[in-house]
Amino acid sequence: MNRTECMRKAVILLEDGFCQEGLPFGAGGEIIAEVVFNTSMAGYQEILTDPSYKGQMVCMTYPLIGNYGVNLQDAESRKVFSEGFIIKEKSRISSNWRAEDSLEDYLKKNNIVAIENVDTRAITRRLRTTGSMKGIISTLDFNISSLRQKLNSFPSIVGRDLVKEVIADKPYEWGPGFKKDPASEYCVAVIDCGVKHSILNNLREQFRKVVVVPANLGLSEVLKFDPQGIVFSNGPGDPQAVSYAVDLAREIVEQIKTGRLKAAVMGICLGHQILGLALGGKTYKLKFGHHGGNHPVKDLRTGRIDITVQNHNFCIDPKSLNPDIEITHINLYDNTPEGMRHKKLPVFGVQFHPEAGPGPFDARYIFGEFREKVKQVCLREKT
Repeated sequence: MNRTECMRKAVILLEDGFCQEGLPFGAGGEIIAEVVFNTSMAGYQEILTDPSYKGQMVCMTYPLIGNYGVNLQDAESRKVFSEGFIIKEKSRISSNWRAEDSLEDYLKKNNIVAIENVDTRAITRRLRTTGSMKGIISTLDFNISSLRQKLNSFPSIVGRDLVKEVIADKPYEWGPGFKKDPASEYCVAVIDCGVKHSILNNLREQFRKVVVVPANLGLSEVLKFDPQGIVFSNGPGDPQAVSYAVDLAREIVEQIKTGRLKAAVMGICLGHQILGLALGGKTYKLKFGHHGGNHPVKDLRTGRIDITVQNHNFCIDPKSLNPDIEITHINLYDNTPEGMRHKKLPVFGVQFHPEAGPGPFDARYIFGEFREKVKQVCLREKT
């Protein structure tokens, strides 16, 4: 079979032996990654460009994908970070006034291997039953024994530091957007573990200055910007593998505790898990993770229920947290923790994505809560 004939079909094989043939969609080639499913009905470009998907290929549960095309404004980072893409059916048209390109051409330009015309419901049911597992998509090799051998030799996502593959190489300031509120004349340092643009945009609406600092830099580099707030961002993979970020968070918390640093701290998604580890807790891998834009989360402080955006495979073990840490939010699907706060220090985190992008805006109030914590810290310092 020559290369032209090979490109007319594609195959996906999961770690447990589940296999389907489909059609190539995007770049030709071969990719191995952990397979996860996402339950969002739209927002495929934001999903593809979310750095948290580094090391994973995404299976969309909604059957028709690509109908409104792609555009530069909706990207959540500098490029596509999802390793591969799995869909039931691609839209043959891109009908939207904002569209600058088709999804298929976008994937080809970003060299992303994708497959369509497969049963995404069957794949999703498999993942829900068996749990997240490695998978391989190929438009070149259709020998099951050969594909299985490649899968078996590929490392697990557990224990791998994927953050270092997505972060910026030096600090930078995020652009305009500040609303000129005198109460918000503060600087925030974002510890970049794979931060999304939507998070930065929401912070820029609340604070005068937003500086992004790579997670592998030390505290002295962070403090050069004299931040009144510090945010540990979202990012990919296993939080225990990102020991330098955990050490940084532990050092920040210790300096706040001893009064050497006057700042409030927030963690989002992976950043929430990093804070949990820094505060003495433990993390574990969920069976198939939370990925999508329709996860109900309850705020235990108020009883409020928000429909949230989620993208994580790991979770904090609430039993491992010391008595100074209070669980503030829970996921109503499986009762896993979705938020926590320190009872004595201005430190808190949320497991969900308050910025949405894509998804509902229910939880954007979290950024306002963070601003209030920063404000309280600064007012205490003045008095």
